[in-house]
Amino acid sequence: MSINKVVISGNLTRDAELRQTASGLPVLGLGIAVNDRRRNQASGAWEDYTNFIDCTMFGTRAEGIAPYLTKGTKVAIEGKLRWSQWERDGQKRSKIEVIVDEIEFLTSRDSSYSQQSSPAPSHTSRIPDAPDVSVYDEEIPF
Repeated sequence: MSINKVVISGNLTRDAELRQTASGLPVLGLGIAVNDRRRNQASGAWEDYTNFIDCTMFGTRAEGIAPYLTKGTKVAIEGKLRWSQWERDGQKRSKIEVIVDEIEFLTSRDSSYSQQSSPAPSHTSRIPDAPDVSVYDEEIPF
C-alpha cells in the first residue's frame, strides 16, 4: 500500500489562472508560498526559508472559486503529488506539483487585503453547492 497525500497552508504567490483543456475541462493553476523554519548552522539563529509550490485544480469547483484566489490570500489545500516530465527546446524538464482535492480559505471575511478585490467565500470548496456557512460564526459556543 502507498499513500500520496499532501496538506499545505500558505499564501498565494499570484492570482489564480483559469484555463480550459481542449475538451473544455476547467484547469486552475495557482502558486503557494510556504515558509520552512530552520536553524542556521553557522550562526545558530532561526531563519525562514520560503518554498514555492505549484498547484493545479480541475473541474467546475476550480472555475467557481477562481475569482476569490488572489495574490496574498491565505489558504489550506489538501491533495496529492504529481510528477510530470516533458521536453522543450531539446531539454528534458520535470516538476512536482500538488493536484488539489480540497481547498479552504484561511483569510477571514473581515480582513482587508489590498490585493483582494472581493471577499473570500466563507465556506470550503469541498462540498459543491453547499450553503454559504460562515466558519467565523459567532453563535458557536466554544
